[in-house]
Amino acid sequence: MAIRVSLKNLGILRQADFSLGDMTIICGKNNTGKTYATYALFGYLWSWKNFLRVQISSQAIEALFKDGVTRIDITSFVRNSGNILKRGSQDYTEQLPRIFASRANHFKNTVFQVDVGTVPAAAVVGEILQRTIRFGEDDILSLSKAEGEKELVISLLLGEGSPGPPVHIVQEMLSDHILELLFERFFPHPFIASAERTGAAIFRKELNFARNRLLEEMSRTDRNIDPLDLLFKSYQDYPLPVKVNVDFIRRLEDVAKEDSFIAKDHPRILNDFADIIGGEYIAGSDDSIYFRPDRQRLKLTMDESSSAARSLLDIGFYLRHVAAPGQILMVDEPELNLHPENQRRIARLLARLVNVGVKVFITTHSDYIIRELNTLIMLNHDKPHLKRIARANGYQEDDLISSNQVRVYMAQEDLMPLEKGQKRRRRGHTLVPADIDPQLGIEASSFDKTIDQMNNILEEIVWGAE
Repeated sequence: MAIRVSLKNLGILRQADFSLGDMTIICGKNNTGKTYATYALFGYLWSWKNFLRVQISSQAIEALFKDGVTRIDITSFVRNSGNILKRGSQDYTEQLPRIFASRANHFKNTVFQVDVGTVPAAAVVGEILQRTIRFGEDDILSLSKAEGEKELVISLLLGEGSPGPPVHIVQEMLSDHILELLFERFFPHPFIASAERTGAAIFRKELNFARNRLLEEMSRTDRNIDPLDLLFKSYQDYPLPVKVNVDFIRRLEDVAKEDSFIAKDHPRILNDFADIIGGEYIAGSDDSIYFRPDRQRLKLTMDESSSAARSLLDIGFYLRHVAAPGQILMVDEPELNLHPENQRRIARLLARLVNVGVKVFITTHSDYIIRELNTLIMLNHDKPHLKRIARANGYQEDDLISSNQVRVYMAQEDLMPLEKGQKRRRRGHTLVPADIDPQLGIEASSFDKTIDQMNNILEEIVWGAE
């Protein structure tokens, strides 16, 4: 079952109802709310456990501390999953000012709702769970559930007389693990490449310097000040997706110590990515990141590198070092600073990611990306002439994608309802699903209209004198 998101009155977005496919695309002109929808979704996927809660009965907690073991029926939470999501969406909506680093009155009429349909009881009951929970340096709880069992067995691991954690901490820990059983299959872990990524790539050293100075100041200040609170305040002017993106770019040297499943199992994706950027990224021993152009020995710093190399820096490190099956890669305008040919290549690379198990969510202005995805959809049929065309143009089977894997939404302008005290209706935007035909691809009307206008002007210039 796909995640369905409903948004109302979020920034310039009046209404947005969309579901996630293996690849989800939001198209539209500038200032139509694409980024609002992206940031709201990212914030939810990043922090959903903080907003969803299940209530553990006091009897279960009492039994745990008295007898050392307790049992919880999982199916009762399955039956209540819709209400859990509804309350969690309401709590998340109240936190949108922090997600967007904006004033609360900007969100006074905002509605954010997530729905996953019916949580399959059979799938939840079929899960196997064996986990030990630590608190501080001690193992405090053991959680187990056998396949097919409806009950989760919780055992207290602390010895007699050992001070246990506060009751509310135990309740939160159990709540988190029950939520994982219920919803983790629906909510992919997100990675975001925001539109601010190019600037972060250039100034990553300055970001590290500013962080180190802040840590130094904290060591000298009042001991009663919460250092985490001080760190949060230092970044409070930036939306959560930007903060997460900047923090990833700041940590690239540590990120580079691991290999992703793509590096291990799908090296062709990395080779094709190297062709797009025209070289490779190198993590230096001096805490610097360099770019080495193809067939050259020199190493360029990020501010010496091309804008394309900078704009794809975090995506490159994600692919090589972080990506895991089931995650969702969210990219705000993947076409940034790319030549049309590379925009086509990035579309094919995104399709390959979908085919190896990584979900993709993008916003785009690029007709080249949409048209290339159209080609990948239209070629994905068992017809001799299509196979011939695919071979002749270098397409391979894992480049192709089916129409039922893709969701496309177009931002359309309309008039918003009058609010109290208003004399004129403001203009807003609505996300409207685009038609996707297995034979003809995506109907992207906003691009088609502009292209038709340009073609008409060109025809008048060429033939208008006759």
